[in-house]
Amino acid sequence: MSSIIGGKKILVGVTAGIAAYKIASLVRLFIKSGAQVKVVMTPAAKDFVTPLTLSTLSKNPVHSSFYNEEDENAEWNNHVELGLWADYMIIAPATANTLSKMSTGTSDNLLLATYLSAKCPVYFAPAMDLDMYHHPSTKETFSKLQEFGNSMIPAESGELASGLVGEGRMAEPATILEFIKQDILNKLPLKGHHILITAGPTYEAIDPVRFIGNHSSGKMGVELANAAANLGAKVTLVLGPSSLEIAHSAIKVVRVVSAAQMFDAVQAVYHSCTIAIAAAAVADYKPKHTSDQKIKKSDSSFPIELERTTDILEWMGTEKKEQFLVGFALETENEVVNAKRKLEKKNLDLIVLNSLNDKGAGFKGDTNKISLINHKLEIKAFELKTKAAVAVDIFHEINQLLDAKILTS
Repeated sequence: MSSIIGGKKILVGVTAGIAAYKIASLVRLFIKSGAQVKVVMTPAAKDFVTPLTLSTLSKNPVHSSFYNEEDENAEWNNHVELGLWADYMIIAPATANTLSKMSTGTSDNLLLATYLSAKCPVYFAPAMDLDMYHHPSTKETFSKLQEFGNSMIPAESGELASGLVGEGRMAEPATILEFIKQDILNKLPLKGHHILITAGPTYEAIDPVRFIGNHSSGKMGVELANAAANLGAKVTLVLGPSSLEIAHSAIKVVRVVSAAQMFDAVQAVYHSCTIAIAAAAVADYKPKHTSDQKIKKSDSSFPIELERTTDILEWMGTEKKEQFLVGFALETENEVVNAKRKLEKKNLDLIVLNSLNDKGAGFKGDTNKISLINHKLEIKAFELKTKAAVAVDIFHEINQLLDAKILTS
């Protein structure tokens, strides 16, 4: 994802202001950031910027009326569908006329009808002359629209179309983009959280060539890291041996090999995190003695004496103060009983249970089937889903439990 709006659907509403010429640049910035863009215009806005320009840049048809008057077989441009399509709507430039109509529920063109149908967050970037911007009726309109839940992107000071210099100039496209990105980020549920996630296997060396390990790919932990970052968190991902690449700028990856290295990495950040998720498949045992040289093959048996590795999750549970601690339980029998026992023994707030008996769950695959057990031993079972969707489910549960904790504290 190139930015916080990567993959999002953005509906741009253009009204009849001289600043409409800047909307071509705004559309380009949205597209460059990875968003999908559609444009709806007031009929008069076409005098300032052509639909052809905006449709070419957005790669979508531009609508300005309820139907195409030049097409005898014209189809209805459904404002409800446009409003429901969008993840975010931005009206820019937003003239005093359009803003007044928005505040009173007037619906005499396609843009206004779409605005009234929108279920998504709406932003507006005013553009008007100095005296209009400061007029009491305009200020009342701004206030009313913000009371409705819309977000205002303040106008800037500069030279205006009238020749005057002052406040009323539409914010620059780059400023609009940054305002929206920051506003989205600030409203994300995990904004301000530092999340520690362990993922992947550990390899415990027998000699420089051989090791004891397991089949974990790290996919579940990486999807958890991506989901957390997309929800606004700062993430430290302690990742065992894995070929997976992580591109999200909010994720710091600490690559390790052995259980001891993973423990060191966890100790370094655990006390600074607010949420910790132990998704790694850490080896329970390691060779007591490791050869510096490759052990040569012989006809005799090759005994390996094992000793316990540090139980990282148990340490996290013992050291837990304000952290919300999540563990994983991969079971093959007595799944629920074993998971509940682990939750209580390790002092967890939530445990994610999956079973190797469930087809499509477990190591390496792109899907998982889980049950979540909270500190009250309440169970929520989920259907088989992609690991990305499972990660979203896990964080939805974490957020609900954190909200409940705040309400009862």
